[in-house]
Amino acid sequence: MSKDYQAGTPRRVGQVKEVTSLTNPIVKDIKALTQKKGREESGTFMAEGLKLVIDALELGWTIRTLVYAKAAKGKPLVEKVATKTVASGGLVLEVNEKVISSITRRDNPQMVVGIFEQKWRPLRDIQPSESQTFVALDRVRDPGNLGTIIRTADAAGASGVILIGDCTDPFSLETVRATMGSVFAVPVTRASVDEFLQWKKQSGVNLVATHLAGSVDYRTIAYKGKPVVLMMGNEQSGLPEELASKADRLARIPQQGRADSLNLAVATAVMLFEARRHLLDLELRT
Repeated sequence: MSKDYQAGTPRRVGQVKEVTSLTNPIVKDIKALTQKKGREESGTFMAEGLKLVIDALELGWTIRTLVYAKAAKGKPLVEKVATKTVASGGLVLEVNEKVISSITRRDNPQMVVGIFEQKWRPLRDIQPSESQTFVALDRVRDPGNLGTIIRTADAAGASGVILIGDCTDPFSLETVRATMGSVFAVPVTRASVDEFLQWKKQSGVNLVATHLAGSVDYRTIAYKGKPVVLMMGNEQSGLPEELASKADRLARIPQQGRADSLNLAVATAVMLFEARRHLLDLELRT
């Protein structure tokens, strides 16, 4: 958290709209963001919690609306965020607990909610360098898996997540919750299979995919020398042949117990930290 949110007395926010009715049109619009259609039509999404809102503002995300519960009124950090929201042209709503519970669909909701503009990084803008690692996900369907992978990519120092084909929405309420704020730090890209394969060909990345037919132990792969893209398949069906056949290496994660597979987010974490181990070791030594 930056010093802007730590010390000093905030300026009182004057442009605050008090809302107490669940039928208020603004409340209805915000509640619509729990549905994919509402997010797509508005180009916005919801993030819960004061820390996430502050993180997003510090990282340059555009806030459209700040919602806070009456119980949070007067708290210095909330007042500062409200002041920043108004200064950037956003709307500030003070609501009762009934309204904020309805918005977040929780009985014990966070006291602060931010509505932000979505950000997508165009695939054509990604020109990877040698030390960069990306995660490519084919048709990931589970919001919890996607959110955890974005959070893990952030922790491992990956440079972005690429969503291939029909994936779950990274800006859904469930996914954003699972990222614990990393959705604001990790660029997300979406692409068709053809677009991704064309980019792979042009960018010269080392494409490493996990696959049931993988013959190479993931720990023996050389992850140095080229930018790396770790490609992970759908939770149920894995990678289709059209993607698997274009990988430079098909990797496997050795297993010993009765389980015949790993959860997608867990498998991605195992691959990510191994692929970036030489860089993380360097970080520890400096």
